[in-house]
Amino acid sequence: MDKQPSILVVEDNREIKELVVRYLNEHGMIATGVADARAMRAILEKKSIDLVILDVMLPGEDGLSVCRKLREHTSIPVIMLTALGEHSDRVVGLEMGADDYISKPFDPRELLARIKAVLRRCHNHDQLATPTMGSRMHFANWILHQDRRELVNSEGLVEPLSSGEFDLLLAFLSHPGKVLSRERLLDLIHGSRVEKFDRSIDTQIMRLRRKIEANPKDPRIIKTVWGGGYLFSADVHSQ
Repeated sequence: MDKQPSILVVEDNREIKELVVRYLNEHGMIATGVADARAMRAILEKKSIDLVILDVMLPGEDGLSVCRKLREHTSIPVIMLTALGEHSDRVVGLEMGADDYISKPFDPRELLARIKAVLRRCHNHDQLATPTMGSRMHFANWILHQDRRELVNSEGLVEPLSSGEFDLLLAFLSHPGKVLSRERLLDLIHGSRVEKFDRSIDTQIMRLRRKIEANPKDPRIIKTVWGGGYLFSADVHSQ
């Protein structure tokens, strides 16, 4: 990215919040810290934020609820902070639309690396597409606008996508009619840095199906190929 990324840290633990804000500011980012959802919304109304770091355990409105509402109204990437060993929080966080998660206690260097990776995916999503693809991709009753990062239905209504959902859908649209293994999808979305046993791809596919399938329990667009991975079966046309 050419400009310094603006990061909002939503964390009620003062020591953790100040540590993260200071570390990010020392490493080329513009970080602001707040303690709860109300303060977060006040910041979002005033300035443009490139990424939100969101603690699960917040006073008042919890982080999972905040993440869900953020995803309903914005496409700002979210990295969740979860308690060590709370696997259920991580899974629910992904279902709510989080782009990544990191467990406490964490190394600030790892958090910085994850922030850079998520921002890179958001701003370099065009690398997933083939050179012949247009900015609008039609499939089933949907249109994906690559330039606006928007998914629009047949009635012209926008279906909000997280950056992870957008990248996953674009990966499928770039390879229609081909069986893609979990490992291949992870490579397309995250690159080789990701651990190959990461099962978060299944959660993202489940979430994406809920948005584009008429019946997510009987998917016709993103089909499961047992033992092979996933197949995007719809015809894709680009403009």
